[in-house]
Amino acid sequence: MPESAPPVEALATPAPLSTSEGGAGGLRRLNVLSLLGVVPFGAYVVVFLIIPTLVVVIGAFGANPDDGGGATLENIKALGSRQVVDAFVFSIALSAASALIGAVLGALLAYAVATAKPDGLLRRIVTSACAVLAQFGGVTLAFAFYATIGLTGFVTVYLADHFDVNIFAGGVWLFELPGLTLVYTYFQIPLMVIVFLPALDGIRPQWREAAESLGGSTWQYWRLVGGPLLAPAFLGSTLLLFANAFSAYATAAALVSQGSPIVPLQIRGALTSEVLLGQENVGKALALGMVVVVAIVMWLYAILQKRTSRWLG
Repeated sequence: MPESAPPVEALATPAPLSTSEGGAGGLRRLNVLSLLGVVPFGAYVVVFLIIPTLVVVIGAFGANPDDGGGATLENIKALGSRQVVDAFVFSIALSAASALIGAVLGALLAYAVATAKPDGLLRRIVTSACAVLAQFGGVTLAFAFYATIGLTGFVTVYLADHFDVNIFAGGVWLFELPGLTLVYTYFQIPLMVIVFLPALDGIRPQWREAAESLGGSTWQYWRLVGGPLLAPAFLGSTLLLFANAFSAYATAAALVSQGSPIVPLQIRGALTSEVLLGQENVGKALALGMVVVVAIVMWLYAILQKRTSRWLG
């Protein structure tokens, strides 16, 4: 007689997983190999992020060794001085102005790129140029603007010689808030294109077609569909531009020869001044203030990015 078929329950019951020492050992080896892949990144974070942050925090609450060392709040109290408050206000105003201008102009440029062919030559050229120009700063950028529209720049001289126009008639604005905003906007616009373009690519053409099929106009589509979807990404990108400008140092240091209108230059003065000695920990307190501001901005950026990924994912 033929053998009877196994019961249905036996066919539906999965085979138990192997718990042998060999299987567990292989799993452990796999986990170890996976962890080894993130060791370089972990080392980078520890050396260039965690350790410097700890040095800043400890130094901000530490007294000068010449004063006996120990813990103190004098460095934190120094943040309330008029000079430091003015530097923070100037830095925030500069960062906000350059971020807002860069966000608006960069978003328009990103939209123009998004409407081009995905693999077209125009898109490749623009994105490649933006990747380079977003990192174009420091002494090179300051010299470029000074040689172009500085006191003796070729545009300044040309306008004065041929049109009798003095662009500095109202003052040396290039080294003040308007001039620094203009210079910072130069690298804010390409950065906005890089960070905002993926959000524009996430807008599906079917949504536009659905709005048009229901009789919606272009303005209604952007006001009721496209705008609300892109708003978190736009605001998040603007916050990223704010943090980028707030922490910038080299461009302003090369452009501004006298005074310390922004916080990074205040930190430089505290660390390198030959007039006021023993201000190193005050500089670390200033750096701690910058860390707090940037941490708040990046926390808001993370929230907006999470909302963006939920809508456009």
